[in-house]
Amino acid sequence: MELSRQTNMKHAKGGYGTMLKKDFIRHKYLYLMIAPIIVYYIIFHYLPMVGNIMAFQDFSFMKGIFGSKWIGLKHFKDFLSSPYRDRVIRNTVLLNILGIIFVFPAPVILAMLLNEVKHNYYKRTIQTISYMPYFISTVVISGMIMNFTSQDGFITYIVKFITGYQGSLNLLAKPEWFRSIYVISDIWQFVGFDSIIYISAISGINPELYEAATIDGAGRWKQAIHVTLAGIAPTIIMLLILRLGSLMNVGFEKVFLLYNPAIYETSDVIATYVYRQGLEAGQYSYSTAVGLFNSVINFLFLLTANMISRRTTEISLF
Repeated sequence: MELSRQTNMKHAKGGYGTMLKKDFIRHKYLYLMIAPIIVYYIIFHYLPMVGNIMAFQDFSFMKGIFGSKWIGLKHFKDFLSSPYRDRVIRNTVLLNILGIIFVFPAPVILAMLLNEVKHNYYKRTIQTISYMPYFISTVVISGMIMNFTSQDGFITYIVKFITGYQGSLNLLAKPEWFRSIYVISDIWQFVGFDSIIYISAISGINPELYEAATIDGAGRWKQAIHVTLAGIAPTIIMLLILRLGSLMNVGFEKVFLLYNPAIYETSDVIATYVYRQGLEAGQYSYSTAVGLFNSVINFLFLLTANMISRRTTEISLF
C-alpha cells in the first residue's frame, strides 16, 4: 500500500511537470509578456531586501554589508527608547486612521453617486474632472497646496473669512492644520481614480436585482444600500484589509514636500524620520532598523485584519 502511494505521488509530480511544460509552450507569449514584471520585482523589490541585515549591524561602507560588525538588536532598542518614537508613530497612525475614516469611503460614495447619474455626458464629465488630479505629479500637487495655503492663498482667505481671523496666516506653518490639509488634499487627489475599481464592481451587479428591489417597493436609497453597497462589499473589504496592512505607512513624498521643522510635532512620520536619520544624519543601520520595524508591524496588521475578516465575513485575501 505504501509502495502504491509513493508511485501515485511520483505520477502526480510527473503529471504536474508535464502540465506546466505544456502550459508554458501553449502560452509562451503570455509568459514572455509577464517576464519583465517578474524581473522588475526580483531586482527592485526582493534583492534589496538583503540590505535589511544592516539593521543588525554597525554598517560601514568600507567593510560592506557582509563585513560589517554585528550588534544584534541595539538599533531597535535605541529607537524604542528614542524621544522621537512616540511622535513619529503617533503621527503615522493618526494620518492613516484619518485616511481610513475620510479618504477611504470617499471613492465608494463617488462611485455610488455616479451610478445614480443616468445621463452619460454628465457622468463622463464628472469622471474626467475627478480623475485629473491623480495624474498630476505629487511635486506639483504639493506646490499647489503650498500656494493655496500661503498667506495670500485662496484657501487661507476662505479660512480667514469663515473664522474671522485677523492678521497674517500661513496654514502650513501651523501644526494643528497639517493633518486636515493632508487628508483633504488626499481626497481631492485620489477620490476619482480610486473610484474606478468600485465603478467596475458596480457594473458587475446583476441588473435583475434592481428590478426585483423595485418590484418589492424599494426606492433609490434602499436600492443603493441593499443592492449596490451589498454587491461591492467584498471589494470594499479586500481593499480595506490592504489599507489596514499599511496602517504604519504614510506616503513619504507628499509629507516630505509639505512639512517643515515648525510643524514636526504633527507632520513628522516614520518615513520622513528614516530619511533624516539615514540620508541626512548618515545613520544607515539605525534608519534600516526603524524601516524594518515599520514593515514588520505593517505585516502583522495585515495578517490580523485578514484573519478577522475571514472569521467575521468569510472574505479574505488568503
